[in-house]
Formats: sequence, C-alpha cells, structure tokens
Amino acid sequence: MTNPFANAMEQLDRAAAVIELSPDIHERLKAPERVLTVSIPVVMDDGATKVFTGFRSQYNDALGPFKGGIRYHTDVSLDEVKALSFWMTIKCAVAGLPLGGGKGGIIVDPKGLSGGELERLSRGYIQAIHKYLGPTQDVPAPDVSTNAEIMAWMLDEYGVYVLEQAVAKMGWQRAGTTVAIQGFGNAGSHMAKLLHKAGYKIMAISDSQGGVFNEDGIDPGRAEAIKLAGGLLGCYCVGTVCTLDQIKTEGPCRAITNEELLELPVDILVPAALENQITQDNAPRVKAKMIVELANGPTTPEADKILSQNGVLLAPDILANAGGVTVSYFEQVQNAANYYWTEDEALTKLEKIMVSAFEAVWERKEKYGVDMRTAAFVSALERISAAMAARGGAK
Repeated sequence: MTNPFANAMEQLDRAAAVIELSPDIHERLKAPERVLTVSIPVVMDDGATKVFTGFRSQYNDALGPFKGGIRYHTDVSLDEVKALSFWMTIKCAVAGLPLGGGKGGIIVDPKGLSGGELERLSRGYIQAIHKYLGPTQDVPAPDVSTNAEIMAWMLDEYGVYVLEQAVAKMGWQRAGTTVAIQGFGNAGSHMAKLLHKAGYKIMAISDSQGGVFNEDGIDPGRAEAIKLAGGLLGCYCVGTVCTLDQIKTEGPCRAITNEELLELPVDILVPAALENQITQDNAPRVKAKMIVELANGPTTPEADKILSQNGVLLAPDILANAGGVTVSYFEQVQNAANYYWTEDEALTKLEKIMVSAFEAVWERKEKYGVDMRTAAFVSALERISAAMAARGGAK
C-alpha cells in the first residue's frame, strides 16, 4: 500500500522546487513539530481492561493554532496521522485561515464498542493529551453550536464552488456537462444533488457495492431514495425503478464497477470515496477532462504526472475539500464572539474565501506552468514560509 506520508513529502518537494523554498524551512516542514503517541487503558463492559493506541500529530503552527479532527479506525497509523496533519496545514494556508495543521487518531473499530466503552476511550484519549490542547495551542474538534445540517451543507457547497470556478475557467456551460461521482456517501451524495440541481448531468454514481450508469442521466435524489429503501443504489430506467442488482451490464442504464466509473467518458470525475483510487495503472485510461477531489488523497503522485501530461485539469483535495476546516473555523470565530451569523451571511463569507483561494491557486498555476495540486502547495508554502521566517524559528 502507498505510504500517505511519503506521498505528502513528494508533493512538498515538488512545490518547494518550483519556488526555490528556503532549505531551512523546507527541512523543517519534513516533520511535524510534535507527535504524541499515547496508550489508553479502557475498562470494558465485561470488567477487563484493554489498552488502545492513540496519536496526535501537531504539524505546523506558523499561521495559528493547530487544527484537525480525530479519526477512529482500525487502519489508523502514525504515518497516516502525520500525512493528514500535513495536508491540514496546507489546506488552512490555501484557504488563508489563521490556523495550523493537526490530526489525531486511535486504532480501534468504533462499531465494536458499546456507547459506554466509546465514551471512556474518548475521555481517556483527551486526558492523555490535554496538556497540549487549548484554543491558542491545538483545537482537536469544533464546538458545534450552529445547525449541523446547515454546516454540513456549507461544507459541500465549498466543493461545488471550486468545481464551478474550474468549469468557468474551462469555458463550459452547466447544461450538458457530464459528471461521474465515485462514492455516494455523505460528501458524494450531497455533491451529486447540488450539481444535479444546478443543471449538470450526473451520468454515474457508485458506493462500496458497485455503481450505476445511465446515458439519460441520474436523479441523485431518487437514487438515494431507492438505496435507502432497498440497500442498493438504483435509478429510473425509462420510468421503471431499477436497483443495482436488477440493472443489466449492457444498455443505456447499466451496472458498473467502481473501477469502470473512473474510466467513463465524462467531462468531470469526482472521487469522493477512498484514497489511492487513481494510480499509474489506470490514470492513462481516465477520459474525464476535469477531476475534482472530494476524498483525501484519491490520486497518487505517479498518477498526477500522467494526468497532467494528458491535459486533465485536477482540482486537488487540499483545495476542493477544504470546506471542513473553513466551516470549523467559522464555528470557532462565532463561539469566541458569542455572536452567530445567519446562513446567508456564513455562505457569503465562505464563497469569498473560496473564490480568493481558487484564484490564488490558478494564478500560480499560470505563473509557474504547473498543475493545480502543485500550484495549491505553492500558494500554501508561500504563506507558511513567510510566517516561519517572520518569527525566526522562535516558538
């Protein structure tokens, strides 16, 4: 399996070379400022004690306090947490937020724990790292005080804003522009519905069980309703409801695999599922003219090179899915001021940040003749390196 931290460092090196980043700052950005590894003893419901391993990576705080969530998963590793904290550093800098990057994780299957066990694990984790947390030092999770549904919607709006800006740069119209979305979970399904409402033609969607393709287009709202009712994705085939297990592998409406979805002849491909989906093996067969990454790390560095050579415009994850940390920052600001914005006010602020971030990345893409991912890293590194130089390495 591709090492996520190795990928992150390759991205750093590529952008550092473009702007001839100071060797001192480049070297310091090759490792987190602090990594915590903690043992968390938890008394289980049966009275036995089980010890879990947790991590917290605090990568860089030149622009502000560390910021980043906590992941509970059996595949959590130190390299993954380090990579995610590095990418969070870059996301915050790309969006122009006064925040640094952090990430935490615990090696655990949360579905295998009772509510009480999960609570004791969470409390034990925070107790183990609390000395290094605080609003001016490290904020591991947002204080949710605004409507959760609205905030989730705003997060998805950020990804749509990025896509719309890229479409405008390409000179395309919404009507007739075709889209395939790999991953019909929270991010992917919301993106599909927003794009469908805006007039884009959703040709294919998929989840972990497989996907569907319809030449006539898919109504993602109806597809979601079919999935909720039957547990499988579906679409309307000439007025008839068809679930994934009923759709044939041939014809205008057919079943496809996740691998096939990535290679469909559509205008826009949206990887919204897992990491390392577009690799050097399948990148040459990607026919989309634009890729908008909603998932973290869906494209490997080797695939990046191939896609760039083939003229594919790629809106990278560090730009396209930076909505999460932006929305979290909004919550932080509102809580600190004890003053809360209306939905319209928040969306206006979000759009302003997005447009500014996208234009900054696009300007560097044109200036240096590089791909969008490298341009995003360049934009971020310029801000981070200036902040690091200004404080002269002092903590």
